[in-house]
Amino acid sequence: MIEYIRGELTELTPAQAVVEIAGLGYCLNISLNTYSAIQGKKEVKLYVHESLVTGGRDDNYTFYGFASKQERALYRLLITVSGVGANTARMILSTISPAELCNVIANGDERILKSVKGIGLKTAQRIIIDLRDKIVSSGIATELHVSNEPISAFDRAVRDEAVSALTMLGFSPAPSAKVVEDILNEDPSSPVEEVVKLALKQIK
Repeated sequence: MIEYIRGELTELTPAQAVVEIAGLGYCLNISLNTYSAIQGKKEVKLYVHESLVTGGRDDNYTFYGFASKQERALYRLLITVSGVGANTARMILSTISPAELCNVIANGDERILKSVKGIGLKTAQRIIIDLRDKIVSSGIATELHVSNEPISAFDRAVRDEAVSALTMLGFSPAPSAKVVEDILNEDPSSPVEEVVKLALKQIK
């Protein structure tokens, strides 16, 4: 089993990275979180998850690369949930950062999970039910310094209203929620209009 790959980053897209070691180029599927973490670097170290898909004419052997052990651990937990395949797990980690995902699961925030493409209500609920205890027992939440304190009702209401406003303005729900969460984490007392104004300057 390959634990990690370290070498020269020769090619990079938001979905894949090619790392060259001793003349061999290893192609790894990555999340947007990992893409952001390694963008601009010449040499990288990616923690590997190996996936072997059998059946059909040929077996398909795929590498997934992660910038941190915590992100890989979350990926491995996600794919144990019924209805969450490799691509869906990668989509989740491309939309929500590892620390934020732990918070979403710990707080039972199915709304944020539902905003991820390919995730419906039942799948969101299964992710929360199946993984809430596991992210704590595995130590991932502690390593990512995730608070066990739920978001207050006031903060949640402000966040939801801000995300709704941004969605009506034409922005996608998941990226909007991420930006709003970051703003409220810095200043939980911000009113909705201020959060929306700040988000409009940051959201892409």
